[in-house]
Amino acid sequence: MTQYFPSMAMRRSLVITAMLLLNACTLSSNGGTNQAPTAVIAGGANQLPNASDALPDPTIEPFRFVLPTPGAEPVSGWRPPLYPTPWAVSPYDHFYFARPIAADNVNWPLAEYRYGGVFFAPDIVHTGVDIDAARGTPILAAGSGTVVSADWGLFTNVPGNFSDPYGKAVTIRHDFGYQGQELYTIYAHMSEIIAVKGQRVETGDTLGLVGDTGATTGPHLHFEVRLGGNSFYDTYNPELWMSPPQGWGVLVGKLTGEKGESLNQVEVKVRPFPSEVPLRRALTYAEDAVNGDPYYHENLVLSDLPAGIYKIMMEYKEKNAQFFVEIFPGQVTYFTFTDQEGFQLVPPPAPTLDFLPGTATAEP
Repeated sequence: MTQYFPSMAMRRSLVITAMLLLNACTLSSNGGTNQAPTAVIAGGANQLPNASDALPDPTIEPFRFVLPTPGAEPVSGWRPPLYPTPWAVSPYDHFYFARPIAADNVNWPLAEYRYGGVFFAPDIVHTGVDIDAARGTPILAAGSGTVVSADWGLFTNVPGNFSDPYGKAVTIRHDFGYQGQELYTIYAHMSEIIAVKGQRVETGDTLGLVGDTGATTGPHLHFEVRLGGNSFYDTYNPELWMSPPQGWGVLVGKLTGEKGESLNQVEVKVRPFPSEVPLRRALTYAEDAVNGDPYYHENLVLSDLPAGIYKIMMEYKEKNAQFFVEIFPGQVTYFTFTDQEGFQLVPPPAPTLDFLPGTATAEP
């Protein structure tokens, strides 16, 4: 079959004809009525033509461009790879655990559901962190150990209790401890349990799938770290136990009032400097059922902060207080706030004799 290719002169003629036709359509669309033309750029001025400039309606329908309504700006899910576990720049740190959700998913704590918050009832304190993930996302062992429970009934300590608020949950007793005490991690609200009681697991082994069993508002993983015992009252902030992303650090604070009492449920705002975006918010711990770290004795933790300068802000006694800190890669930045001294960058108190820092220790 012979194909026909127009000559260069003919192609130019067609292009010129099309341009004239488009120009005529554009001019004609502005005439014939008193309607204002649509501005090409949002907010542009609309000029009404003079009556003498009116042209007859075009015989060819003008081109119409329908632009989609822009959606919400996507939230970046990018995080650097984690430091290898165990990770501890300071002799008092204990970043022993990997994230229980893989790196190709959101695997950092939800800002609204951190450790020590109060969300569903005035007398129930959140003893872990919630990690948002789609139903069916694999839940991974944060460290090696033995599965000591895999069933309903973790909170009530009644196996098979289908009304238990933790839903389907798994508990691991880890091969290593801290300061001679046993370490446990909790994985709750599963849609399906895959691990079985008595099973030996390694870091990264699949324990179950994300779900919304128990007392939840939607699919997510509730993750806890327990030290010295396996109960609701033995928890510590998981953000001080999970390895941070490479090049990022952790902000830890102890905020106290006039009599040295812990300031509870105080909102603290953290902004990167000088951009001041994005704004991060965290609340100091509520009373009861939460524990400060044996070394830091904190009541505020905000992890996964890229290294850099940050402005910390809070309201105290109806006045605004602010302070600048620097976050270092892979490290904890510790600050205090007191009624008399305000914000200060000071090291935690010297550890007592019963505090024995060190790396993860194997349990017999």
